[in-house]
Amino acid sequence: MDISKYTDMAIVYAGEYGLKIVAALAIFFIGKWGVKKFTTLTKKLMLKAELDLTLVEFLENVIYFALLIVIVLASLNALGINTTSFLAVFGAASLAVGLALKDSLSNIGAALLIIIFRPFRVGDFIDSASASGTVQEINLFSTIMITGDNKTIIVPNSSIISGNIVNYSNKPTRRIDLIFKISYENDLKLTKDTLMQIMQSDGRVLAEPAPFIAVDELGERTVNLVLRAWVKTEMYWDVRFDMLEKAKFAFDEKGILISSPQIYVQTKKD
Repeated sequence: MDISKYTDMAIVYAGEYGLKIVAALAIFFIGKWGVKKFTTLTKKLMLKAELDLTLVEFLENVIYFALLIVIVLASLNALGINTTSFLAVFGAASLAVGLALKDSLSNIGAALLIIIFRPFRVGDFIDSASASGTVQEINLFSTIMITGDNKTIIVPNSSIISGNIVNYSNKPTRRIDLIFKISYENDLKLTKDTLMQIMQSDGRVLAEPAPFIAVDELGERTVNLVLRAWVKTEMYWDVRFDMLEKAKFAFDEKGILISSPQIYVQTKKD
């Protein structure tokens, strides 16, 4: 075996392809670093221009992946690969992959619908058919939400957009609705005045629309009172919890009875 022959061939190939490989790797890694820097700078400029955060993060992802494809093509070109024919092959392969990954493509389409029509934005608390939580991020394929107990939920965009979406953060104010089932033995006026005083004494309850309380239903064993109060959206839960607690303390102090379920047992005598 002529070892020198193979050594010479290795030197020739190293000289011919070694520099190309080094150049391709340099283009890829330096280009990838540059893309990250560019997208970060672009994001800062868009935020400085006060664009919507949801739109900014979506465009950041689109720009990053688009530029990354350009870097990959440039690296292949440095290796001596004909990118024109590669693009033709890539196009045919993309069609096949697109058919196989139609669900992923539908997620991208859903992401565009979310960005265009904005049923919710980053920071909104939503309830969809799939999950509920505060929207942390909207990317090309999924929406990331954080639940009230700090769990992370990743939901495909198509699952969200295909069902009903309840956005609790879209409006600046929300209405608190509470039902109190009291006994017929109570003084109705005293009970209504007590609940109204609780609402009016809380500075977080808005004066307009005015707090409201009325008899909602006369049940078999209870008088059902409905309480309605408008508050700022971010204060909804705090005010709601406080009202329930204050109502219990006030009822105890004034002897107002909350009706509880009762079971009547009739015994048969022999």
